[in-house]
Amino acid sequence: MSIDLKSKFLQVYDSLKSDLIHDPAFEFDDDSRNWVERMLDYNVPGGKLNRGLSVVDSYKLLKGEELTEDEVFLACALGWCIEWLQAYFLVLDDIMDESHTRRGQPCWFRLPKVGMIAVNDGVVLRNHIPRILRKHFRGKSYYADLLDLFNEVEFQTASGQMIDLITTLVGQKELSKYSLSTHRRIVQFKTAYYSFYLPVACALLMFGENLDDHVQVKDVLVEMGTYFQVQDDYLDCFGAPEVIGKIGTDIEDFKCSWLVVKALELANEQQKKLLNENYGRKDPASVAKVKELYNTLNLQGVFEDYENKSHEKIIKSIETHPSKAVQEVLKSFLGKIYKRQK
Repeated sequence: MSIDLKSKFLQVYDSLKSDLIHDPAFEFDDDSRNWVERMLDYNVPGGKLNRGLSVVDSYKLLKGEELTEDEVFLACALGWCIEWLQAYFLVLDDIMDESHTRRGQPCWFRLPKVGMIAVNDGVVLRNHIPRILRKHFRGKSYYADLLDLFNEVEFQTASGQMIDLITTLVGQKELSKYSLSTHRRIVQFKTAYYSFYLPVACALLMFGENLDDHVQVKDVLVEMGTYFQVQDDYLDCFGAPEVIGKIGTDIEDFKCSWLVVKALELANEQQKKLLNENYGRKDPASVAKVKELYNTLNLQGVFEDYENKSHEKIIKSIETHPSKAVQEVLKSFLGKIYKRQK
């Protein structure tokens, strides 16, 4: 990722933010304008920006030649719409999960001046997306398709979050509900569509393609998203907090993590009993017991094996695609996430 693209991308953020805090549809005063600006700066640009930058990357690979200034701006604007969507989900997710940190700083709702105002901030973030699309894409032939795409992916993501939440219901800690197929459904809907399919779909629409002709691309990207989330589950437990920017709490939160699903698959009766007694408990001793069992079961080795097999399967799948440009897009995506540390 070239430094100049990232700085260009961040310039576009400033431009979009300025549009939003001067949106003629609302009468801002200094307080509300400052609030929105602080809220945006705190929640939108702080991450790795992978999803947003992927739109620009993908569009470049599809076009295969230098982009015009206007194309760079529009691709960046779509990228930021995904980052806005991500910010909206994360602000609300952190409240639901009672998280403490995100991207190495306190969660937005944890700030004393914010609290439950964060719920409405999430709603505001969500509503910024159609404002951005309206301002910059209203005249384009693919405008309706873009709106449709964002709406559909948001629906899929919220529904994935729902399966996650109702499977993780603290009242009835039933590990028997956790299986690879449940894990896969949660991941596919909660993460893969918006993180992997959405950036490429945005680039395809900008390039004048019809998304109905690219079902195979969607399938490969959802597969990649699954692989990415398994990595995420792994890093939550085995990653270094100073590297990943957060302290993992999947064990305490009784999450349907790939690790616990695998552990249940590999455990004997006694080990299952240990899991049932300690998984989803806040106290450090219980968490330590679960991690110890993960080590006994060699889940790090099992993960490496999964990582290699999954990578191979995805590469094979990509290479069956008729378009070399689309293959490039998919391989560049895979290259960014394979064997990542954060």
